[in-house]
Amino acid sequence: MSVFRRMRDITVATLNEHLEQSQDPVKLIDQFLVSTRQDIGEAEKLRHQYASHTRQMKQQADQAASMVHKREEQASMALKAGEEHLAKLALQEKILHEEKMEQYNELYAQSKAALQELDEQIDQLKVEYQNVYSKRQYYYARMQTIQLQQRMNQRGHYKNQNVPRMFNRLDDQVSDLEYEAQSLRDIRRMSQDGSGTAGSMSSSTLDKELERLKQKLNNERKE
Repeated sequence: MSVFRRMRDITVATLNEHLEQSQDPVKLIDQFLVSTRQDIGEAEKLRHQYASHTRQMKQQADQAASMVHKREEQASMALKAGEEHLAKLALQEKILHEEKMEQYNELYAQSKAALQELDEQIDQLKVEYQNVYSKRQYYYARMQTIQLQQRMNQRGHYKNQNVPRMFNRLDDQVSDLEYEAQSLRDIRRMSQDGSGTAGSMSSSTLDKELERLKQKLNNERKE
């Protein structure tokens, strides 16, 4: 069973599927990177604890081995001195330390194997992080390309405006203004020269004609 296992909201196996459906892939990748950094931090804390535990198991096994060797020598010295009873006591403790040594050696082997597995998982997480980070750079570049393309399309829309038609309308407006100015100038000149026929007409006729013209102009403004 894995030493370090934690369910993530997004895993590498499903990340690509989510990216295809996401409107903002960079944001989704950033969420994954944050989750992965948290996983790496927790795994490294656990590794520190396992490393400390492994050293303790090794220390206990070494101490038991040292006592086995020591009691073996003491039993030999007792036998040489003719103290068989003391030799048995030393051998009895030696057997107890041998059992302890075997037990701690087994725990040490298990802890060492778990530590190695944890190291591999941390390395895998770091590789995943780097790979996904590279993918983030790629998608970020794609998003920038899309944004620049949209701006270029907008610029192209401005360029596609009908410039000749715009200037034709402007020419018409200027021509109208010129015509009005010329007409007013001709009327003033006619009045100054006395060439008009207004004097021979009745005021009522002129008033009616003036009123008709005003009405016409009002109708044109409404249109």
